[in-house]
Amino acid sequence: MRLVGWIDSVRDHGGVLFVDLRDREGLTQVVVHPGERSIDEALAHFKPESVLEVEGEVVLREESTINPRMVTGEVEVAARRVELLNQSRTPPFPLEEGKAEKVGEDLRLRYRYLDLRRRRNFEALRLRHRTAQAVRRALDAEGFLEVETPVLFKSTPEGAREFLVPSRLNPGDCYALVQSPQQYKQMLMVAGVERYFQLARCFRDEDLRADRQPEFTQIDLEMSFIDREDLYGLIERLMAAVWREVEGTELSLPFPRLSYAEVMNRYGSDKPDRRFGMELVGLDDLFAESAFKVFAGALASGGTVKAVNAQGLADLTQGELKHLEETAKSLGAKGLAYIKVENGEWRSPILKFLSAGERAGLEERLALKEGDVAFFAAGDWEGSCTILGRIRLEAATLLEKRGQLHRDPRDWRFLWVVDFPLMLFDAEEGRYLAAHHPFTAPVEEDLELLDREPQAVRGQHYDLVLNGVELGGGSIRIHRADLQKKVFEEVLGLDPQVVEDRFGYLLEAFSYGAPPHGGIALGFDRLVALLADRASLRDVVAFPKTQKGQDLMAAAPGSVTERQLRDLYLQAVEA
Repeated sequence: MRLVGWIDSVRDHGGVLFVDLRDREGLTQVVVHPGERSIDEALAHFKPESVLEVEGEVVLREESTINPRMVTGEVEVAARRVELLNQSRTPPFPLEEGKAEKVGEDLRLRYRYLDLRRRRNFEALRLRHRTAQAVRRALDAEGFLEVETPVLFKSTPEGAREFLVPSRLNPGDCYALVQSPQQYKQMLMVAGVERYFQLARCFRDEDLRADRQPEFTQIDLEMSFIDREDLYGLIERLMAAVWREVEGTELSLPFPRLSYAEVMNRYGSDKPDRRFGMELVGLDDLFAESAFKVFAGALASGGTVKAVNAQGLADLTQGELKHLEETAKSLGAKGLAYIKVENGEWRSPILKFLSAGERAGLEERLALKEGDVAFFAAGDWEGSCTILGRIRLEAATLLEKRGQLHRDPRDWRFLWVVDFPLMLFDAEEGRYLAAHHPFTAPVEEDLELLDREPQAVRGQHYDLVLNGVELGGGSIRIHRADLQKKVFEEVLGLDPQVVEDRFGYLLEAFSYGAPPHGGIALGFDRLVALLADRASLRDVVAFPKTQKGQDLMAAAPGSVTERQLRDLYLQAVEA
């Protein structure tokens, strides 16, 4: 047989070499006996990561030398001919699993082509491929057409910050790299395609973190003549097909559905991790007549008082408590009130402000017992929920470190979050903004509220959440030109000329018989990261960017010449 690959390791046992040769399927042991000229010449240059070709015979290993940790551990190749195809320099970091992780990520990204040779990283790419194929097969079976839409689009400043691309043929004008194919896929519905999807490349010039890249892939789809129930059923079948094929798991259908108001009240997040309890508890009625001014003041101003019991975390250190307080303050809190239960006693700076009845009520509502610590938030509803939602997650992390809580990465808790508000009022801008995007249709029975009480209108918007991660979101779209124009101009307050410049073609298209339609965009990178149990999207992207948006391997972005700038009618200025 003939075997080619990279030298993973070489062991010299008294002149007999044992070479672990690595290809994309794994390791195979090659036994090299010196003696033949061609082999002797190759032996002098055997170095890890060199490319080797071997011809020989596959033989069974002796029973005492079987390696159960290798897929090929029961056999080896007795080499007859060895040819060194390419000699490697000494790699800048060890590629062995367990050692490579100790090297700084920047160095591994600088030599990403070496980092991808590691079995763990290659398997992430293979998993990504298998997931993409499963998605395509499932949607093809549902009657969808895969249609590519342009990457070069027009600027729509209402959304996230865009990457702009100057047009040489249209001096002074720019394209924008698409943030999503939203308007194109709606045009496909007007065109009668009815069922469209693509694994779309999208771009956003935003600050980066572990779960965000400047360029990313989403499973983008749109359907005509549907309602929300149709969409939920389709996506549940899609997820079930992917998990069956890739994970070998049967998902329980249908997925639960909770309203935006309920998930915020219970979990303090619109993307809750439901693999553990520790739910928020409302205390408005308990403190309605309280002498504690912080709580009473919040309620008097129309706010709320909430708490969460971090069961078993009363032994948190001062450093851990300070971290939780700083976390709360970063979200707008003035501090973080708490009550510990230790050695049969309640300990807290706020105890002196609480009546006996309030203490009894807290003990019952929060089920406080020895070893618990309760955290409180008081203020506006959304802010209080968000603060405690973050504290809930931070407390879970601390409890996991103590071995008192376990969030199984294979405990697949899918959830639909529904009934979002259509509009949010931005106090700084003094106008309403779309909670999702301005193409989202209002819930039919709330249409009459659009003129007098926009904040009370629910949108036909939905998010798919899995284990604390928003996999994607979508909506039933506005398909009537008059309603879309009304939302743009009367609700969002956009100037009619701005509407015409940015969306005139869309409104015109709707006037030619646009069908009712809706869709969703699912984060493909996030989906793969969850299936691969990876914390960072960079682990499941072949050539990712750093938090500064840099490709360290290719040294991008880079400078351009003066001529290139002139051709695009641009001039460089100092930052």
